[in-house]
Amino acid sequence: MNMATSPHSLPRVYLFVPADRPERFAKARASGADAVIVDLEDAVAPEAKARARDALALALDESGPLIVRINAAGSPWFEDDLKLCRHPGVAEVMLPKAEGIDAVCTVVETTFKDVLPIIESARGLHEMDNIARVPGVVRLAFGSVDLALDLGIDCAPDGAETELLAFRSQVVLASRLAGLAAPVDGVSTAIDDLQRLQADAE
Repeated sequence: MNMATSPHSLPRVYLFVPADRPERFAKARASGADAVIVDLEDAVAPEAKARARDALALALDESGPLIVRINAAGSPWFEDDLKLCRHPGVAEVMLPKAEGIDAVCTVVETTFKDVLPIIESARGLHEMDNIARVPGVVRLAFGSVDLALDLGIDCAPDGAETELLAFRSQVVLASRLAGLAAPVDGVSTAIDDLQRLQADAE
């Protein structure tokens, strides 16, 4: 962990909002979440990617910067997403499907922003120690849903994800060894189940 960064100053609650729903951006900012992530990846259908990026570009504001989850390296939208993320209204870049240092370095060198790589595949786990040491990486994120899919693991419906505990612990260890802040845990998708949301938060 960067000792200059107090654990209490780190965001604990990240709220995702789809990039193609700009009418929700203000509501997300006012939600009380520690940080808002505007999602250009999973939340946006392929045919809506360019339109969503344009909508986000119009909404970016330097006085209230947002985190942007871009599309993965190698996708048709990656380069245009990186150009957008040079905007001063982008606080950090969340990189999905991080599986090596090349993509992470490209994000840092193109956007001049800090990066939150998402570890969500077997290859990502294998390369995680190297990814964590790239200058500009501030925290790792654990992509529990996609990792389970990539590994062929069916998690029990109770939401505890005990099947992923070993891999979650590896992300914590890699973060500590690289001197990073504690990683960001996986998403909670049961937004209409308050009891489940509370359990996930705890």
